[in-house]
Order: sequence, then C-alpha cells, then structure tokens
Amino acid sequence: MTIKPAIELRGISKSFGPVEANKDITIRVMPGTIHGIIGENGAGKSTLMSILYGFYRADSGEIFVDGKKISIPDSQAAIGVGIGMVFQHFKLVENFTVLENIVLGAESGALLSPSLNKARAELAALASEYELNVDPDSIIEDIGVGMQQRIEILKALYRKANILILDEPTGVLTPAEADQLFRILKRLREEGKTIILITHKLREIMDITDTVSVMRQGEMTATLETNETSPENLAELMVGRKVLLRVDKTPAKPKNPVLEIEDLNMFDDFGVQRLKNVNLSVRAGEILGIAGVAGNGQSELLEVLGGYQKADGTVKVKGSEIDLTTSVNGDGQARRAQGIAHVPEDRQREGLIMDFMAWENSVFGYHREKSNQANRFFMDNNAIRRETEGKMHRFDVRPPNPKLTAKNFSGGNQQKIVLAREIERDPDLLLVGQPTRGVDIGAIEFIHQQIVALRDRGKAILLISVELDEILSLSDKIAVMFDGKIMGERLPSETNEKELGLLMAGVAEQVAQ
Repeated sequence: MTIKPAIELRGISKSFGPVEANKDITIRVMPGTIHGIIGENGAGKSTLMSILYGFYRADSGEIFVDGKKISIPDSQAAIGVGIGMVFQHFKLVENFTVLENIVLGAESGALLSPSLNKARAELAALASEYELNVDPDSIIEDIGVGMQQRIEILKALYRKANILILDEPTGVLTPAEADQLFRILKRLREEGKTIILITHKLREIMDITDTVSVMRQGEMTATLETNETSPENLAELMVGRKVLLRVDKTPAKPKNPVLEIEDLNMFDDFGVQRLKNVNLSVRAGEILGIAGVAGNGQSELLEVLGGYQKADGTVKVKGSEIDLTTSVNGDGQARRAQGIAHVPEDRQREGLIMDFMAWENSVFGYHREKSNQANRFFMDNNAIRRETEGKMHRFDVRPPNPKLTAKNFSGGNQQKIVLAREIERDPDLLLVGQPTRGVDIGAIEFIHQQIVALRDRGKAILLISVELDEILSLSDKIAVMFDGKIMGERLPSETNEKELGLLMAGVAEQVAQ
C-alpha cells in the first residue's frame, strides 16, 4: 500500500509585484516525519509556508493534504484541515491566562465558562500525552518564553492539528529550552504528528529532521534524507558555492585593557534596573562575547557604552573615563572621538536611514570629520562617493552602487555597509550587536572574517549575540548575562553549551560548574 504524503505542494508560484518569491515549487512531506526547510533570507521559505497556512494565496499551483486536493483561502481553513503554525513571534495575549489563550478563537459556544471547562480537561490530557505540562491558570506575561512556546504548540493541538509548522522555533530559547523543545517534537512524531521545521541553523536540521528541503532564490534546489547529507553540503546548496562553516582564526594575543567597566548600573525610564553592578574588561587584540537570552541587559549595555542611555558607574577606554551622565543627544560624537565604533543591534532603526543612499549612510556620525569636508560649509560629496565605492568593493557589498538607497539592499548587504563605516575608521574599541542577525550564511562567513581581522590588528571587540554557536566560535573570552547581571566568565576552550545554558538561565556559577 502506497503511503500518501501528509502535505504535497505542486507547482506553487507566488509573486509580489516584480519579485518572484516562489517559482514553481513542488514539495512532499511524509506523515509522521520531521521535515526541515532551510534557505537564505529571501529564499521563499516563509512565503511558501504562509501559502500553506492560508496567509497568502498562490498565483498558481495545487495543495494536497492526505492525498486530497484542497483550497486554503485563510488560516481558519488551514486549521480546519489539521494544519497548525507556531510563529517565531508568539501570538499570545499577555494578560490572559494559559487556558484563556488556548480557547481564544476556538470557543464552543456563546458562553465562555463551558468552553473553559472543556478546554481545561482537554488541556490536561494533551499536556500528559505529549509531556507539555503547563499551569492553565498562569498569566502569560508571568511565564518564560520556553513555556510560552509550549502553549503555542498546545493551542495547535487543541485545534486538532496533525501537521505542525514551526518558524525559527529556537530563536528565543536557551540551549536547555531548545533541547526540551526537540524532545517534545520527537514525542509528537512518535504519536504520528507531522512536523515542518523552518530554521537557518544547520545543526538543528542535522539533529532532529528526517528529511530536509533546500530553497534558493525562490526555487526548490534539493530534497534529501538528512542522514545522507552534511552541514557543508546543505550550506553549498543554500548559497550556490562552498562555505566555511567554522570561524577560521588563530589564538588571540591580548595586550593591555582597552575597555574597563566597574560597578555599572542602569535604570530605564520606568525605574526598572536593567544593569546590575556589571564589571567587565576587554583587552586589545581580544573578542569578548556576551552570551544570554535576549532581554537580559545586553542591549542596555550596548546602549550605555554607545552613548544612548545614561548610567551610573565607571567606564574607561584606554584609561580615559567616559561621561555616563549624558545620553545620545550630546554624547555619540564624544564616543567616536574616544575611539569607539558601534554596530548597533538593529541596523535598520539605529544603523541606517533607509531612504538615504549608501554613500550618505557611509559617513553618518563621521560627516563632520575634516576628511569629509570640502570647506567650512559643505561636505565633499564626490570624494565621499568615491570612498564609499571603495568600501563597497572591499566589503563585498552587492550591488556596489553608492547611489542606491539603503532599503534596496538585502539585510546582509545593509549590515556590510554599517560594518564598513565603523571598521574602516580603525577604532580602538568596536561594539557590535547581533552581527549576523537576519544575514545569509555566505555573508555570515565574510562578517566573521572582518571581525577577526580587526582583532588581529590589535583592536578590542565587545560582541553581543543571541546565537550561542557564534559566541563560542568567534569569542576569545565569554561573559554570560542574566537579568542584568554578569553570571560568570569562561574561555571557549574550557566550557560548553550546557554550562553556558545554565548560566543563561540564571543558575549560579558554582552550580553550573
């Protein structure tokens, strides 16, 4: 007897204006399997899954569920045929209870009480069957992101989903929470559920999937059995060329401290303490990586050091103390004058002006320097454009057109414009936040090379990333933040993901060791 695919998409095409997001895509997902879909940003993965979940309608093509041709005009239709989706950014009402969120949109009648009572019993059964134990009366805003993700899965199962789509599910999880999620997904597979996993993390694909499909530039380039491929092969299929997946660097040769932080404290506008007695130092020729789940003070640390926020404590750069009592309105220029360059976490909101051209973005923050001035009143725009063209070639920005607006570059090329601006100023200290967030795998390789090259020129680098693989491979020393505090420092060669994960979860250093 031939087993019918749980999901089959045939000849799916979708365009947004002149952009072909999906081009004649065919894919088959077998029942009771975990099927990975990988590809660079803009490859069309999310568009394809949005068509399957009813967010978009395909321009052409057919959808089959369990061998039957169906139409999915909206998400309710998708739910009706047993498809559920867990989004990267959870769709939960924060001041509702777990139970209320489970029921929301799936009430069994006009009165809420019978729906809640029915849901409570079903929730208990589902939680027991799939090891998804939650407190149904907890308020969403009071529980962690790992538990919130469980609730999203339970929401889909409560709606009788047999096919689960998960979009970048580990982006906000600690390593321990990610391991727990994978145990849950394997249990769901054992119970006959079909899982479609969208991720850019090759290791996750290798660890948990049965089959993997690779997309590139809107097309399906390959579908392989996971045990018959390798991360290197998948990376090459994604990019179209061989990619170095590890950071190629020699041991650091650190010298004198460049950045010294003592007893740094910071309160936000609501009086909440975001940094708590932070003590750190970064030496010349060294990369200090800050690990931690997003929202534990890393962003605030960058903002204080970059001049965005006021703080209390002592910060010195090459022995000179920085004024922490003024914010960015008057202090960004002073930071740059002290040899600090800053690649912010959000390139589009903080690193670039999206409607301005590349050559204009290439001098923001440095436009008052004499080298950019034609005279007392005007900048030397022609010289800046020529210099920008050189930077674009050196940093492999594509296309290398200084007159193109920032919004017309891909995310990776936008990031390269920011990096080129900051690194080519030859700073003593580079602050870099999420250097490869939303960046294609080929650009990741290049960005890592540039950061290491700056280190090898004797510069100090403070790196913040939520990608633990990136922290471990790029850093010479690692500090872990939790709830605004430094939980401990480690050498990459003397630690592992499990220990760092415990520190990221707030477990005391002695216990982690």
